[in-house]
Amino acid sequence: MSNSPKTEGPPRVTLGVTGGIAAYKAAELVRELQQHGIDVYVVMTHAAEEFIRPLTFSSLTGHKVITSLWTEPATENDAPGLDAEGQIEHIAFAQSADALVIAPATANVLAKLAHGLADDFLTTLYLATTAPVIVAPAMNVNMWNHPATRANVQLLRDRGVLFVEPDSGYLACGMTGSGRLAAVETIAQAVLTALAGQQPAPVKPTRKKDLAGETILVTAGGTREAIDPVRYLGNRSSGKMGYAIAEAALRRGAQVVLISAPTALSPPARCAFVPVTSAEEMRAAVMEHLHQATVVIKAAAVADFRMSAASTEKLRREGPLHLDLEPTEDIVRGVVDAHKLGTLVIAFAAEMDANIDRARAKLKLKGADAIVLNDISCPGIGFDSDRNAATFITADRAIDIPEMSKRDMADRILDQVLLLRVTLPVTR
Repeated sequence: MSNSPKTEGPPRVTLGVTGGIAAYKAAELVRELQQHGIDVYVVMTHAAEEFIRPLTFSSLTGHKVITSLWTEPATENDAPGLDAEGQIEHIAFAQSADALVIAPATANVLAKLAHGLADDFLTTLYLATTAPVIVAPAMNVNMWNHPATRANVQLLRDRGVLFVEPDSGYLACGMTGSGRLAAVETIAQAVLTALAGQQPAPVKPTRKKDLAGETILVTAGGTREAIDPVRYLGNRSSGKMGYAIAEAALRRGAQVVLISAPTALSPPARCAFVPVTSAEEMRAAVMEHLHQATVVIKAAAVADFRMSAASTEKLRREGPLHLDLEPTEDIVRGVVDAHKLGTLVIAFAAEMDANIDRARAKLKLKGADAIVLNDISCPGIGFDSDRNAATFITADRAIDIPEMSKRDMADRILDQVLLLRVTLPVTR
């Protein structure tokens, strides 16, 4: 095995496995990454060996698994810690990796990474690499929420480490809450996104500008359909999700066109802002600006119905009132029919449950590339909240995005958009 600096061939990812009950899922992650054409090398901590054996990973990857800084020498004339070519092994690994992913990452390892401790192969490798680093924590909910852990996570985020947030649910310790290792598909998607944004060495990629060159058209807010000069049909959308996406896209280097129904929000600086009121006005604005867009994200809550004919005078309360409604035009369908080759179209669906099959059927009907499913029945998230949860659905994948701030969710959605840009064939 050669650990020399990477040249040609498939992307090479080093997977660091640490000592937690979720370590067995790292084997599934190896397979998931391999299905995307990635060459996986595994580094294990001593504690990880208590949960899963190195033989498992060597069998899956076809490569030697590193478990110590002091690996057995290849021949009796070699020194411990050197590879078969006489190179210092952890430095060679660091130079040859296109990305380092640590899954699961324990609280102990997070603390070591945050404070620069390097007492085993994995933590030493982390300090020596300039490749993107993706970390997927897994631990007890109280450990995850402890101020020390939160401080370590923030410190690592500030240094550019990408985190795949743990899921919520029943934990191995018997408690319920955040701390369960994210789905292997979600972790793999994060790795692919990091690889897609990588720049030639020695320049380390920065997430902030990974959307440079994209023009993202975002719709936001809830449309209003006039009943008479005073009243309208509306919905509870605050526009916060769409505005968060616009802000995040700007920070990551994209040009942004924000088409917004009425909200109480101020549009982000530097975006092209187009205010509208009704569904028809939004449709017209979207079609007018569609030629600029490389990505369309339809986060607005557009009315499904409008008055067949709005009254020109204020209606009087003189008994029961019956409204004659007609359906509005499907803006997403119109975008799909009219957009230029290569433009990605992301729809949103607000439902009273998380029925993925129904959302995927809607995705197929609209012809979009992906749909973001929001379960608006969950308390404390969604309408007029600063927090949200969703499922990012494509024709063949459903990526859970656990509850988080809408600003953080905006980045998670844009990560998936970036992945689609890399993986989807340009066919329409």
